[in-house]
Amino acid sequence: IAQRIMQTGNSLRDSAVAAVDAIWHVAIYAISSLVLFAEADWRLMIPLVTWIVCYSLALRYFVPRVKERSVISSEARSKLMGRIVDGYTNITTLKLFAHTHFEQEYAKEAIIEQTEKTQLASRVVTSMDVVITTMNGLLIVTTTGLALWLWTQSLISVGAIALATGLVIRIVNMSGWIMWVVNGIFENIGMVQDGLKTIAQPLAVTDRDNAARLNVPHGEVRFEQVDFHYGKKSGIIGGLDLNIQAGEKIGLIGPSGAGKSTLVNLLLRLYDLQGGRILIDGQNIADVAQETLREQIGMITQDTSLLHRSIRDNLLYGKPDATDEELWAAVHKARADEFIPLLSDAEGRTGLDAHVGERGVKLSGGQRQRIAIARVLLKDAPILIMDEATSALDSEVEAAIQESLETLMQGKTVIAIAHRLSTIARMDRLVVLEKGRIAESGSHAQLLAHGGLYARLWQHQTGGFVGID
Repeated sequence: IAQRIMQTGNSLRDSAVAAVDAIWHVAIYAISSLVLFAEADWRLMIPLVTWIVCYSLALRYFVPRVKERSVISSEARSKLMGRIVDGYTNITTLKLFAHTHFEQEYAKEAIIEQTEKTQLASRVVTSMDVVITTMNGLLIVTTTGLALWLWTQSLISVGAIALATGLVIRIVNMSGWIMWVVNGIFENIGMVQDGLKTIAQPLAVTDRDNAARLNVPHGEVRFEQVDFHYGKKSGIIGGLDLNIQAGEKIGLIGPSGAGKSTLVNLLLRLYDLQGGRILIDGQNIADVAQETLREQIGMITQDTSLLHRSIRDNLLYGKPDATDEELWAAVHKARADEFIPLLSDAEGRTGLDAHVGERGVKLSGGQRQRIAIARVLLKDAPILIMDEATSALDSEVEAAIQESLETLMQGKTVIAIAHRLSTIARMDRLVVLEKGRIAESGSHAQLLAHGGLYARLWQHQTGGFVGID
Protein backbone atom coordinates (compact mmCIF):
# COMPACT_ATOMS: atom_id res chain seq x y z
CA ILE A 1 0.00 0.00 0.00
CA ALA A 2 2.81 2.39 0.91
CA GLN A 3 4.54 1.67 -2.42
CA ARG A 4 1.34 2.32 -4.37
CA ILE A 5 0.66 5.56 -2.52
CA MET A 6 4.17 6.81 -3.31
CA GLN A 7 4.33 5.65 -6.94
CA THR A 8 0.78 6.68 -7.93
CA GLY A 9 1.26 10.38 -7.19
CA ASN A 10 4.67 10.53 -8.86
CA SER A 11 3.48 8.59 -11.91
CA LEU A 12 0.43 10.82 -12.33
CA ARG A 13 2.56 13.95 -12.10
CA ASP A 14 5.14 12.64 -14.61
CA SER A 15 2.39 11.61 -17.05
CA ALA A 16 0.68 15.00 -16.92
CA VAL A 17 3.92 16.98 -17.39
CA ALA A 18 5.14 14.73 -20.22
CA ALA A 19 1.77 14.82 -22.01
CA VAL A 20 1.63 18.63 -21.99
CA ASP A 21 5.27 18.82 -23.13
CA ALA A 22 4.70 16.35 -25.99
CA ILE A 23 1.47 17.95 -27.22
CA TRP A 24 3.09 21.41 -27.23
CA HIS A 25 6.12 20.28 -29.25
CA VAL A 26 4.04 18.28 -31.74
CA ALA A 27 1.67 21.18 -32.36
CA ILE A 28 4.45 23.74 -32.84
CA TYR A 29 6.67 21.62 -35.10
CA ALA A 30 3.89 20.07 -37.21
CA ILE A 31 2.05 23.34 -37.86
CA SER A 32 5.16 25.45 -38.48
CA SER A 33 6.66 22.81 -40.81
CA LEU A 34 3.46 22.57 -42.85
CA VAL A 35 3.32 26.37 -43.16
CA LEU A 36 6.96 26.63 -44.29
CA PHE A 37 6.57 23.74 -46.74
CA ALA A 38 3.45 25.34 -48.20
CA GLU A 39 5.30 28.62 -48.72
CA ALA A 40 8.13 26.81 -50.55
CA ASP A 41 5.93 24.46 -52.62
CA TRP A 42 2.68 22.81 -51.57
CA ARG A 43 3.88 19.44 -52.92
CA LEU A 44 6.51 19.29 -50.16
CA MET A 45 3.62 18.90 -47.72
CA ILE A 46 2.54 15.55 -49.20
CA PRO A 47 5.22 13.31 -47.53
CA LEU A 48 4.82 15.15 -44.20
CA VAL A 49 1.01 14.94 -44.19
CA THR A 50 1.21 11.25 -45.14
CA TRP A 51 3.75 10.69 -42.35
CA ILE A 52 1.59 12.51 -39.79
CA VAL A 53 -1.40 10.31 -40.71
CA CYS A 54 0.65 7.09 -40.54
CA TYR A 55 2.38 8.20 -37.32
CA SER A 56 -1.02 8.89 -35.72
CA LEU A 57 -2.34 5.49 -36.83
CA ALA A 58 0.78 3.76 -35.45
CA LEU A 59 0.35 5.47 -32.09
CA ARG A 60 -3.34 4.65 -32.10
CA TYR A 61 -2.51 0.98 -32.66
CA PHE A 62 0.46 0.60 -30.30
CA VAL A 63 -0.35 2.95 -27.40
CA PRO A 64 -3.38 1.01 -26.05
CA ARG A 65 -1.29 -2.18 -26.18
CA VAL A 66 1.57 -0.47 -24.36
CA LYS A 67 -0.92 0.73 -21.74
CA GLU A 68 -2.52 -2.71 -21.36
CA ARG A 69 0.79 -4.51 -20.94
CA SER A 70 2.10 -1.79 -18.63
CA VAL A 71 -0.86 -2.43 -16.31
CA ILE A 72 -0.12 -6.16 -16.38
CA SER A 73 3.57 -5.49 -15.72
CA SER A 74 2.73 -3.15 -12.83
CA GLU A 75 0.43 -5.76 -11.27
CA ALA A 76 3.20 -8.37 -11.53
CA ARG A 77 5.65 -5.93 -9.93
CA SER A 78 3.22 -5.28 -7.06
CA LYS A 79 2.74 -9.04 -6.63
CA LEU A 80 6.50 -9.53 -6.37
CA MET A 81 6.80 -6.69 -3.87
CA GLY A 82 3.94 -8.20 -1.83
CA ARG A 83 5.65 -11.58 -1.64
CA ILE A 84 8.96 -10.05 -0.59
CA VAL A 85 7.31 -7.91 2.09
CA ASP A 86 5.24 -10.90 3.25
CA GLY A 87 8.39 -12.95 3.71
CA TYR A 88 10.23 -10.29 5.70
CA THR A 89 7.17 -9.45 7.79
CA ASN A 90 6.81 -13.10 8.81
CA ILE A 91 10.52 -13.85 9.06
CA THR A 92 10.08 -15.55 12.45
CA THR A 93 7.54 -18.00 11.02
CA LEU A 94 9.85 -18.71 8.08
CA LYS A 95 12.70 -19.56 10.42
CA LEU A 96 10.56 -21.63 12.81
CA PHE A 97 9.27 -23.90 10.05
CA ALA A 98 12.60 -24.14 8.20
CA HIS A 99 11.15 -23.68 4.71
CA THR A 100 13.86 -21.48 3.20
CA HIS A 101 13.85 -23.35 -0.11
CA PHE A 102 10.04 -23.18 -0.35
CA GLU A 103 10.07 -19.43 0.30
CA GLN A 104 12.83 -18.88 -2.25
CA GLU A 105 10.80 -20.74 -4.86
CA TYR A 106 7.72 -18.74 -3.90
CA ALA A 107 9.60 -15.47 -4.50
CA LYS A 108 11.34 -16.85 -7.61
CA GLU A 109 7.97 -17.68 -9.16
CA ALA A 110 6.90 -14.04 -8.79
CA ILE A 111 10.26 -12.80 -10.15
CA ILE A 112 9.91 -14.99 -13.25
CA GLU A 113 6.31 -13.83 -13.78
CA GLN A 114 7.31 -10.19 -13.39
CA THR A 115 10.21 -10.63 -15.83
CA GLU A 116 7.96 -12.27 -18.43
CA LYS A 117 5.31 -9.56 -18.12
CA THR A 118 7.96 -6.83 -18.43
CA GLN A 119 9.42 -8.54 -21.52
CA LEU A 120 5.96 -8.66 -23.12
CA ALA A 121 5.58 -4.92 -22.52
CA SER A 122 9.06 -4.28 -23.92
CA ARG A 123 8.28 -6.26 -27.10
CA VAL A 124 5.37 -3.96 -27.90
CA VAL A 125 7.63 -0.95 -27.42
CA THR A 126 10.29 -2.51 -29.65
CA SER A 127 7.71 -3.21 -32.38
CA MET A 128 6.52 0.38 -32.19
CA ASP A 129 10.13 1.57 -32.39
CA VAL A 130 10.77 -0.49 -35.55
CA VAL A 131 7.60 0.76 -37.28
CA ILE A 132 8.20 4.43 -36.46
CA THR A 133 11.91 4.25 -37.32
CA THR A 134 10.97 2.81 -40.74
CA MET A 135 8.40 5.55 -41.27
CA ASN A 136 10.97 8.19 -40.28
CA GLY A 137 13.46 6.86 -42.81
CA LEU A 138 10.84 6.92 -45.53
CA LEU A 139 9.92 10.51 -44.59
CA ILE A 140 13.52 11.70 -44.97
CA VAL A 141 14.00 9.85 -48.27
CA THR A 142 10.72 10.93 -49.87
CA THR A 143 10.92 14.56 -48.72
CA THR A 144 14.56 14.96 -49.81
CA GLY A 145 13.91 13.15 -53.08
CA LEU A 146 10.83 15.23 -53.81
CA ALA A 147 12.70 18.45 -52.97
CA LEU A 148 15.56 17.50 -55.34
CA TRP A 149 13.09 16.69 -58.13
CA LEU A 150 11.33 20.02 -57.64
CA TRP A 151 14.72 21.77 -57.75
CA THR A 152 15.61 19.99 -61.04
CA GLN A 153 12.32 21.33 -62.38
CA SER A 154 13.38 24.82 -61.22
CA LEU A 155 10.32 24.96 -58.95
CA ILE A 156 12.19 25.54 -55.68
CA SER A 157 15.59 26.91 -54.69
CA VAL A 158 18.52 25.16 -53.04
CA GLY A 159 17.55 26.98 -49.83
CA ALA A 160 14.14 25.26 -49.92
CA ILE A 161 15.91 21.86 -50.19
CA ALA A 162 18.00 22.73 -47.12
CA LEU A 163 14.86 23.92 -45.30
CA ALA A 164 12.85 20.79 -46.11
CA THR A 165 15.69 18.39 -45.28
CA GLY A 166 16.52 20.18 -42.01
CA LEU A 167 12.92 20.29 -40.90
CA VAL A 168 12.17 16.62 -41.58
CA ILE A 169 15.38 15.55 -39.78
CA ARG A 170 14.27 17.67 -36.83
CA ILE A 171 10.76 16.19 -36.97
CA VAL A 172 12.20 12.66 -37.14
CA ASN A 173 14.30 13.31 -34.04
CA MET A 174 11.26 14.74 -32.32
CA SER A 175 9.11 11.77 -33.30
CA GLY A 176 11.53 9.36 -31.63
CA TRP A 177 11.42 11.48 -28.49
CA ILE A 178 7.62 11.65 -28.68
CA MET A 179 7.43 7.87 -29.00
CA TRP A 180 9.41 7.33 -25.81
CA VAL A 181 7.45 10.06 -24.05
CA VAL A 182 4.16 8.40 -25.01
CA ASN A 183 5.53 5.04 -23.92
CA GLY A 184 6.57 6.54 -20.56
CA ILE A 185 3.18 8.21 -20.16
CA PHE A 186 1.29 4.98 -20.57
CA GLU A 187 3.70 3.00 -18.42
CA ASN A 188 2.98 5.56 -15.72
CA ILE A 189 -0.75 5.35 -16.43
CA GLY A 190 -0.48 1.59 -15.90
CA MET A 191 1.06 2.26 -12.47
CA VAL A 192 -1.62 4.85 -11.70
CA GLN A 193 -4.45 2.48 -12.61
CA ASP A 194 -2.89 -0.30 -10.54
CA GLY A 195 -2.44 2.06 -7.59
CA LEU A 196 -5.95 3.52 -7.78
CA LYS A 197 -7.45 0.04 -7.42
CA THR A 198 -6.03 0.06 -3.90
CA ILE A 199 -5.96 3.65 -2.70
CA ALA A 200 -9.02 5.18 -4.40
CA GLN A 201 -11.63 3.01 -2.74
CA PRO A 202 -14.85 4.75 -1.65
CA LEU A 203 -15.19 5.42 2.07
CA ALA A 204 -17.53 2.81 3.55
CA VAL A 205 -18.31 4.75 6.75
CA THR A 206 -18.91 8.49 6.38
CA ASP A 207 -20.37 11.22 8.56
CA ARG A 208 -23.68 12.74 7.60
CA ASP A 209 -23.84 16.39 6.59
CA ASN A 210 -23.62 18.63 9.65
CA ALA A 211 -23.19 15.61 11.95
CA ALA A 212 -23.56 16.64 15.59
CA ARG A 213 -21.05 16.09 18.38
CA LEU A 214 -21.76 13.19 20.71
CA ASN A 215 -22.55 14.29 24.24
CA VAL A 216 -22.21 11.58 26.90
CA PRO A 217 -23.41 12.82 30.29
CA HIS A 218 -24.21 9.32 31.60
CA GLY A 219 -22.93 6.52 29.35
CA GLU A 220 -26.01 4.37 28.68
CA VAL A 221 -25.58 2.11 25.63
CA ARG A 222 -28.45 0.41 23.80
CA PHE A 223 -28.30 -2.03 20.91
CA GLU A 224 -31.73 -2.21 19.26
CA GLN A 225 -32.48 -4.99 16.74
CA VAL A 226 -28.91 -4.86 15.44
CA ASP A 227 -28.22 -6.75 12.21
CA PHE A 228 -24.75 -7.05 10.69
CA HIS A 229 -23.39 -9.65 8.28
CA TYR A 230 -20.30 -8.03 6.68
CA GLY A 231 -22.32 -7.35 3.54
CA LYS A 232 -23.69 -10.90 3.28
CA LYS A 233 -27.31 -11.95 3.58
CA SER A 234 -27.04 -13.59 6.99
CA GLY A 235 -24.67 -14.65 9.74
CA ILE A 236 -22.56 -12.90 12.43
CA ILE A 237 -25.20 -10.78 14.29
CA GLY A 238 -28.95 -10.85 13.76
CA GLY A 239 -31.73 -9.07 15.66
CA LEU A 240 -29.63 -8.42 18.77
CA ASP A 241 -31.09 -6.35 21.63
CA LEU A 242 -28.86 -5.32 24.54
CA ASN A 243 -29.31 -2.52 27.04
CA ILE A 244 -26.30 -1.47 29.14
CA GLN A 245 -27.15 0.93 31.94
CA ALA A 246 -24.96 3.96 32.64
CA GLY A 247 -22.09 2.85 34.88
CA GLU A 248 -22.89 -0.85 34.40
CA LYS A 249 -20.02 -3.26 33.86
CA ILE A 250 -20.77 -6.17 31.60
CA GLY A 251 -18.66 -9.05 30.35
CA LEU A 252 -19.12 -10.40 26.81
CA ILE A 253 -18.51 -14.13 26.62
CA GLY A 254 -18.89 -16.72 23.93
CA PRO A 255 -17.04 -19.10 21.65
CA SER A 256 -14.87 -17.81 18.79
CA GLY A 257 -17.00 -16.36 16.01
CA ALA A 258 -19.92 -15.59 18.31
CA GLY A 259 -19.76 -11.88 17.42
CA LYS A 260 -18.09 -10.33 20.49
CA SER A 261 -15.43 -8.30 18.68
CA THR A 262 -17.87 -7.45 15.88
CA LEU A 263 -20.29 -5.97 18.43
CA VAL A 264 -17.50 -3.77 19.81
CA ASN A 265 -16.48 -2.69 16.29
CA LEU A 266 -20.08 -1.70 15.59
CA LEU A 267 -20.20 0.37 18.78
CA LEU A 268 -17.03 2.16 17.61
CA ARG A 269 -18.72 2.55 14.21
CA LEU A 270 -15.88 0.96 12.30
CA TYR A 271 -18.72 -0.47 10.20
CA ASP A 272 -22.23 0.76 9.49
CA LEU A 273 -25.13 -1.42 10.61
CA GLN A 274 -27.22 -3.35 8.10
CA GLY A 275 -30.24 -3.10 10.37
CA GLY A 276 -31.27 -1.64 13.73
CA ARG A 277 -29.46 1.11 15.61
CA ILE A 278 -27.06 1.77 18.47
CA LEU A 279 -27.81 4.56 20.94
CA ILE A 280 -25.51 6.23 23.47
CA ASP A 281 -27.49 8.29 25.95
CA GLY A 282 -30.36 8.30 23.43
CA GLN A 283 -28.22 9.53 20.53
CA ASN A 284 -27.95 7.36 17.42
CA ILE A 285 -24.25 6.90 16.72
CA ALA A 286 -24.98 6.98 12.96
CA ASP A 287 -26.02 10.65 13.33
CA VAL A 288 -22.94 11.92 15.16
CA ALA A 289 -19.40 12.69 13.97
CA GLN A 290 -17.21 9.59 14.17
CA GLU A 291 -14.32 11.36 15.90
CA THR A 292 -16.58 12.67 18.67
CA LEU A 293 -17.94 9.13 19.14
CA ARG A 294 -14.48 7.63 19.58
CA GLU A 295 -13.39 10.48 21.84
CA GLN A 296 -15.94 9.19 24.35
CA ILE A 297 -14.75 5.56 24.23
CA GLY A 298 -11.52 4.23 25.67
CA MET A 299 -10.36 0.84 24.43
CA ILE A 300 -7.64 -1.57 25.48
CA THR A 301 -7.09 -4.22 22.84
CA GLN A 302 -5.54 -7.67 22.99
CA ASP A 303 -3.02 -6.96 20.22
CA THR A 304 -1.52 -3.64 21.27
CA SER A 305 0.15 -1.77 18.43
CA LEU A 306 2.22 1.31 19.25
CA LEU A 307 3.28 4.10 16.91
CA HIS A 308 6.95 4.23 15.87
CA ARG A 309 7.50 7.25 18.07
CA SER A 310 8.48 8.00 21.64
CA ILE A 311 6.63 6.56 24.61
CA ARG A 312 5.57 10.12 25.46
CA ASP A 313 3.98 10.56 22.01
CA ASN A 314 2.18 7.24 22.33
CA LEU A 315 0.79 8.17 25.74
CA LEU A 316 -0.26 11.65 24.58
CA TYR A 317 -2.56 10.02 22.02
CA GLY A 318 -4.81 9.45 25.02
CA LYS A 319 -4.75 13.13 26.05
CA PRO A 320 -2.68 15.47 23.83
CA ASP A 321 -2.60 18.32 26.38
CA ALA A 322 -1.63 16.15 29.38
CA THR A 323 1.07 17.44 31.72
CA ASP A 324 4.13 15.41 32.76
CA GLU A 325 2.52 14.91 36.18
CA GLU A 326 -0.59 13.42 34.58
CA LEU A 327 1.59 11.25 32.33
CA TRP A 328 3.56 9.82 35.23
CA ALA A 329 0.41 9.30 37.30
CA ALA A 330 -1.10 7.16 34.51
CA VAL A 331 2.21 5.35 34.01
CA HIS A 332 2.38 4.56 37.74
CA LYS A 333 -1.19 3.26 37.86
CA ALA A 334 -0.44 0.95 34.91
CA ARG A 335 2.77 -0.25 36.63
CA ALA A 336 4.74 0.92 33.60
CA ASP A 337 7.08 3.00 35.77
CA GLU A 338 8.92 -0.23 36.54
CA PHE A 339 10.53 -0.31 33.08
CA ILE A 340 10.10 3.09 31.32
CA PRO A 341 12.99 4.84 33.18
CA LEU A 342 15.28 1.98 32.11
CA LEU A 343 14.50 2.24 28.38
CA SER A 344 16.88 3.70 25.80
CA ASP A 345 17.11 3.62 22.00
CA ALA A 346 19.88 3.70 19.39
CA GLU A 347 19.81 7.53 19.30
CA GLY A 348 20.51 7.76 23.03
CA ARG A 349 16.99 8.82 24.01
CA THR A 350 15.83 7.48 27.37
CA GLY A 351 12.69 7.12 29.47
CA LEU A 352 9.56 8.71 28.02
CA ASP A 353 11.58 10.02 25.04
CA ALA A 354 12.81 6.57 23.95
CA HIS A 355 11.33 5.38 20.65
CA VAL A 356 9.55 2.02 20.71
CA GLY A 357 10.20 0.82 17.13
CA GLU A 358 7.70 -0.12 14.45
CA ARG A 359 4.46 -1.31 16.11
CA GLY A 360 6.36 -1.21 19.42
CA VAL A 361 8.67 -4.07 18.42
CA LYS A 362 11.40 -2.98 20.88
CA LEU A 363 9.11 -3.68 23.84
CA SER A 364 7.78 -6.95 25.17
CA GLY A 365 4.09 -7.80 24.87
CA GLY A 366 3.53 -7.05 28.55
CA GLN A 367 5.28 -3.69 28.31
CA ARG A 368 3.22 -2.68 25.28
CA GLN A 369 0.05 -3.69 27.12
CA ARG A 370 0.93 -1.59 30.16
CA ILE A 371 1.60 1.46 27.98
CA ALA A 372 -1.77 0.89 26.29
CA ILE A 373 -3.47 0.73 29.69
CA ALA A 374 -1.71 3.95 30.76
CA ARG A 375 -2.87 5.64 27.55
CA VAL A 376 -6.51 4.74 28.24
CA LEU A 377 -6.12 5.80 31.88
CA LEU A 378 -4.96 9.17 30.58
CA LYS A 379 -7.88 9.43 28.14
CA ASP A 380 -10.40 8.85 30.93
CA ALA A 381 -13.39 8.35 28.59
CA PRO A 382 -16.87 7.66 30.05
CA ILE A 383 -17.23 4.35 28.12
CA LEU A 384 -14.51 1.73 28.45
CA ILE A 385 -13.99 -1.33 26.26
CA MET A 386 -11.51 -4.00 27.27
CA ASP A 387 -10.74 -6.74 24.74
CA GLU A 388 -8.50 -9.24 26.55
CA ALA A 389 -6.91 -6.24 28.29
CA THR A 390 -4.52 -8.29 30.45
CA SER A 391 -3.89 -11.21 28.10
CA ALA A 392 -0.22 -10.27 27.51
CA LEU A 393 0.60 -9.88 31.21
CA ASP A 394 1.97 -12.47 33.57
CA SER A 395 -0.07 -13.34 36.66
CA GLU A 396 1.97 -11.19 39.03
CA VAL A 397 1.74 -8.04 36.90
CA GLU A 398 -1.93 -8.74 36.14
CA ALA A 399 -2.69 -8.91 39.83
CA ALA A 400 -0.86 -5.61 40.39
CA ILE A 401 -2.68 -3.87 37.56
CA GLN A 402 -6.08 -5.30 38.50
CA GLU A 403 -6.40 -2.68 41.24
CA SER A 404 -5.67 0.08 38.68
CA LEU A 405 -8.27 -1.36 36.33
CA GLU A 406 -10.80 -1.37 39.18
CA THR A 407 -10.03 2.32 39.69
CA LEU A 408 -10.24 2.95 35.94
CA MET A 409 -13.66 1.30 35.72
CA GLN A 410 -15.21 3.30 38.53
CA GLY A 411 -18.07 5.50 37.29
CA LYS A 412 -17.72 4.22 33.71
CA THR A 413 -19.84 2.04 31.47
CA VAL A 414 -17.63 -0.99 30.85
CA ILE A 415 -17.76 -3.69 28.17
CA ALA A 416 -15.14 -6.38 28.73
CA ILE A 417 -14.31 -9.29 26.44
CA ALA A 418 -12.24 -12.11 27.89
CA HIS A 419 -11.63 -15.76 27.14
CA ARG A 420 -10.29 -16.23 30.67
CA LEU A 421 -13.62 -16.14 32.45
CA SER A 422 -12.01 -15.60 35.85
CA THR A 423 -11.00 -12.08 34.79
CA ILE A 424 -14.61 -10.94 34.20
CA ALA A 425 -16.55 -13.13 36.64
CA ARG A 426 -16.92 -10.16 39.01
CA MET A 427 -18.66 -7.95 36.45
CA ASP A 428 -22.17 -6.67 37.22
CA ARG A 429 -23.61 -8.77 34.41
CA LEU A 430 -22.31 -11.39 32.00
CA VAL A 431 -23.75 -11.61 28.50
CA VAL A 432 -23.17 -14.89 26.65
CA LEU A 433 -23.23 -14.65 22.86
CA GLU A 434 -23.74 -17.60 20.55
CA LYS A 435 -24.04 -17.28 16.76
CA GLY A 436 -24.65 -13.54 16.97
CA ARG A 437 -27.46 -13.74 19.52
CA ILE A 438 -27.67 -13.45 23.29
CA ALA A 439 -27.86 -16.99 24.63
CA GLU A 440 -27.71 -16.12 28.35
CA SER A 441 -27.47 -13.09 30.59
CA GLY A 442 -26.97 -12.72 34.33
CA SER A 443 -24.40 -12.71 37.11
CA HIS A 444 -21.68 -15.32 37.45
CA ALA A 445 -23.62 -17.21 40.15
CA GLN A 446 -26.90 -17.08 38.19
CA LEU A 447 -25.31 -18.42 35.01
CA LEU A 448 -23.55 -21.24 36.86
CA ALA A 449 -26.85 -22.22 38.48
CA HIS A 450 -28.56 -22.13 35.09
CA GLY A 451 -26.22 -24.83 33.80
CA GLY A 452 -26.10 -23.54 30.22
CA LEU A 453 -23.31 -22.52 27.84
CA TYR A 454 -21.52 -20.33 30.42
CA ALA A 455 -21.50 -23.15 32.95
CA ARG A 456 -19.95 -25.46 30.36
CA LEU A 457 -17.29 -22.91 29.44
CA TRP A 458 -16.54 -22.35 33.13
CA GLN A 459 -16.22 -26.08 33.70
CA HIS A 460 -13.78 -26.40 30.80
CA GLN A 461 -11.54 -23.64 32.17
CA THR A 462 -11.58 -24.83 35.79
CA GLY A 463 -10.86 -28.47 35.24
CA GLY A 464 -12.76 -29.78 32.25
CA PHE A 465 -9.54 -30.43 30.28
CA VAL A 466 -7.71 -32.07 33.19
CA GLY A 467 -8.32 -35.71 33.93
CA ILE A 468 -9.02 -36.30 37.62
CA ASP A 469 -8.60 -39.76 39.12
